[in-house]
Amino acid sequence: MNTPASRARRTLSTFGGVEDLHALIDTVPDAMVVIDAGGSIMSFSRGAEHMFGYIEAEVLGENVSMLMPSPDREQHDAYLGGYLKTGQKRIIGIGRVTTARRRDGSTFPIDLAVGEVMLREERVFAGFIRDLTERRETERLLHNLQGELAHASRITSMGTLATSIAHELNQPLTAVTNYAQAARDLLGDLTPENVELVREALHETATEALRAGQIVHRLRDFISRGESTREVASLQRMVTETTALALLDVKVRNTNFTTRLVPACDAVLVDPVQVQQVLLNLMRNALDAMADMPVKQLDITSAPDAGGMVRVTLSDRGSGISPEIAGRLFQPFVSTKDSGMGLGLSICHTIVASHGGKIWAEPSEGGGTAFHFTLMSADSEGPA
Repeated sequence: MNTPASRARRTLSTFGGVEDLHALIDTVPDAMVVIDAGGSIMSFSRGAEHMFGYIEAEVLGENVSMLMPSPDREQHDAYLGGYLKTGQKRIIGIGRVTTARRRDGSTFPIDLAVGEVMLREERVFAGFIRDLTERRETERLLHNLQGELAHASRITSMGTLATSIAHELNQPLTAVTNYAQAARDLLGDLTPENVELVREALHETATEALRAGQIVHRLRDFISRGESTREVASLQRMVTETTALALLDVKVRNTNFTTRLVPACDAVLVDPVQVQQVLLNLMRNALDAMADMPVKQLDITSAPDAGGMVRVTLSDRGSGISPEIAGRLFQPFVSTKDSGMGLGLSICHTIVASHGGKIWAEPSEGGGTAFHFTLMSADSEGPA
């Protein structure tokens, strides 16, 4: 009988030790597929049977492209032929993440590594295949978990500032009430002079209402749990808005904030809400560190950094970081405060890393601590 399967078995039988080789290969949980120089399947491991849904007898002698979705299915033979003629490698000896096709037509992500060997003057290719479905799902779950953790951190931050926020909103709302009552009283005696006073009171009422709305708008943007999106954003604006948010805490009103941001570094490619979370976490850490210090000074600066990045630095005049935790500062549940949960800096690290940057801390020149982190400049195509 001269079927493709029988020809594949006869070819393999010439190599000797095949049964032992099959027994060894079948112990490996990942898939292994061996093809000849024409692309015909010569061996199909137990792991491959489980992964693709075929049994070996069904695929022996068939073209390996049957395990690929379009357009790889149509292009495979041309690629293999081109490699045999030119030696130009795209996968062989290199490996890559690609997509495979099961018997039922469904596709799934795989990590494919292909090796080449000469067996008794015949060229053979062995593909080692790992199903990445579970890994991708794990990565997705971790990504979602990080998002939930970051969101929880924003909620916690807002809870900590709740009393101060109420105090801040109370000021414009009280002013609105006072101006409205004054306008109502003036309407009882509409002299030309009082008409002008009513007009002025209504103008002030609108101004204070807008101020209250701006406070609520900043909080709503910060606590929003929308999907992370990158956009060109102004570093100056993010720092200004976050500073205003940090100053809602009445305990820090005697803190001197200074900003020296380089205009050429203003445009960055970021998720503004996430970067503002990093800024707010670092600002609040600095303010806590300076709580008992006679001089409370927080300097925020920017500068160009290597690889098309922008470096942002927050320097405080606080008590510094103990050597015991300095090396673990950005790990989860490591806190610089007795009452802290140790999640703020870990979340900062996650956010900055997701933006392709890095974050670190070092002693500040004037005493205290300087936190640095980098963001992608909008004028750069990214690090080489």
